[in-house]
Amino acid sequence: MVEIKTPEQIAKMRAAGLVVAEALKACREAVAPGITTQELNDIADKVITDHGATSNFRAHHGGLWFPGVICASVNNEVVHGIPGDRVLREGDLISIDCGAILDGWHGDAAITVAVGEVAPEVEMLSRVTEGSMWAGIAQMKKGNRLADVSKAIEGFIRRQPLPPKGKWGITEGYGGHGIGTAMHMEPHVLNYVERGRGKGPKLIPGTVLAIEPMVSLGTPHTTVLEDDWTVVTNDGTWASHWEHSVAVTEQGPVVLTAFDGGKEMLARLGVTAAPDPLA
Repeated sequence: MVEIKTPEQIAKMRAAGLVVAEALKACREAVAPGITTQELNDIADKVITDHGATSNFRAHHGGLWFPGVICASVNNEVVHGIPGDRVLREGDLISIDCGAILDGWHGDAAITVAVGEVAPEVEMLSRVTEGSMWAGIAQMKKGNRLADVSKAIEGFIRRQPLPPKGKWGITEGYGGHGIGTAMHMEPHVLNYVERGRGKGPKLIPGTVLAIEPMVSLGTPHTTVLEDDWTVVTNDGTWASHWEHSVAVTEQGPVVLTAFDGGKEMLARLGVTAAPDPLA
C-alpha cells in the first residue's frame, strides 16, 4: 500500500527535508582534494544533530547495519558507499546520499559533486543524471501514473548525446521509493520502463516519492562488494546519483528536499511548483 499524507504531514516532511538539504549543502561546500569521506560524514552528522533530527541511514536495513549518516560513493561506486578514511583526489566524482528523521517523518536526497576539475565526460555524467531526476520530478502531478515518472527519467537520458568516452548505463534494479513514516516504502520507482510492469499506481495528492536516478558511463549492471553495502559498476565505469523527495499536491509537485521547493528547476521545464508547505 502507498502511504498517503495529509497536508499537515507533508509540512512535517518538508521540515525533515530541509534538514537534509542543509546537510548536503555543508557537504558540498566541504568537498575538496584531501578531505576524507569520514570527514564529510561527520559534517553531515553535526548538521543533522544541530537541527534536532536523527539519521535514518545509521540503522539496520534489511538485517544489515549501515555505519554512516551519509553514503559516500566515489567514482565507480554507484550507491551505498561506506564513509571512511578514503581521501578524495583532484578529478574524483563523489555521490553523497543523506537522510534525516524529524518528528517521526523522513527526508532523503542525494547529490553528485566533482572534486576539483573533472574530465568532460564525468561532468556530462553528473549533468545528465541530475537532468533526468528533474524530468521525473516534473511528472509528479495529480492524475499521472508511476510509469510516467520512470518513462520521463529514461527518456531524458536516452535523448542525450553520448559522452566522448562511453555511453549511458541506467543502473538496473535500483531506483527511487516511497517515503514518509519510514525511509523506504512502497512503491519502488524504476528509472526505466520495464515491460510487463504496467503503469503502476495513480499519483494522487499526498503521494510522496524519492526520485533517484543512478547512471554510469557504461554498464547498467552492478555488484555488491564484500562489505555487503557498496554497489559498484561491473565494468569499472564511473557513476552518478541524484535524488530528491517530492510530494504530489493539488497545486502540483513540491520538492521537499530543495531549499526553494523546486521552483527554479521546475519552471525551466514549464511546471509550476506547489507553494512551500511551511510558508
